[in-house]
Amino acid sequence: MPHDDRTQAPKAPQDPGAMAAVFANFRQYLMGWDAESRPGSVLDQFRSGLATPQFNGVVRVRSVSAVGQAVAAAREDLAGLPWWWWVGPDSPEGTADALGRHGGRELAVLPVMVRSLDHPAGPGTTLTPTGSEDAPAGLRVETVRDGESLAELVRTYRTSMGIAPGLEAEMVCIESRREDNADIIRMAAVLDDRVVGSTVLITAHGVAGIFLVHVAEAHRRQGIGAALTVAALRVGQERGMHCAALVASPAGEPLYRRFGFTTMSEYRLFAFPA
Repeated sequence: MPHDDRTQAPKAPQDPGAMAAVFANFRQYLMGWDAESRPGSVLDQFRSGLATPQFNGVVRVRSVSAVGQAVAAAREDLAGLPWWWWVGPDSPEGTADALGRHGGRELAVLPVMVRSLDHPAGPGTTLTPTGSEDAPAGLRVETVRDGESLAELVRTYRTSMGIAPGLEAEMVCIESRREDNADIIRMAAVLDDRVVGSTVLITAHGVAGIFLVHVAEAHRRQGIGAALTVAALRVGQERGMHCAALVASPAGEPLYRRFGFTTMSEYRLFAFPA
């Protein structure tokens, strides 16, 4: 994955430089689904080839005046695949309106939440959210590297996301071959020797970016998501990241607020007709 667009590590998540780093982290993660993606002169896009929109799309356009050209290029390059266009503050003001004029349909506004990690990690560090449930007895959070453990992790979040089973093998292959795997930690919540939850952490640009926090349907609201988030925050601290950041779903937002995450920005998500 390219590292030529790195932003200097921030000191606090409220700083403009910190938010630039957060979105650089997010771009790296999303573009890592395409081994051949590179930041472009007009737009940054990625094409995993998977028939699901989460893993194909555009993450930034460089100029609002180039939106028409960028939409045409993206529609050509991503033809035959479902895809989304992510509009954050790293795209110029007016991008969302311009996308609407060129056929884009806004799907959602997703909060970007940030929490400082600028204090030492260690046994005395408190990362437990307020008002959280106790995790089930015997639950453990393990780091996943490859093989059957990676396949089971992918199966857990694929199922939770509603992605077709036929894409699972290719998802595992892409995960295992990401160019930035040195920056990535994959974690599984294991209960009774079965993976019941997942999260993926990318530590880059001074930011611990938290992705794919999913819990199997039968095990939700039991403190498993909280246990995964604690593990991700601790690893971010251990790796010297200054803040943690994530894009919250409506279901996950209340949990992250109990962890001390604050909404600092947003993504506006757009789709285009086939």
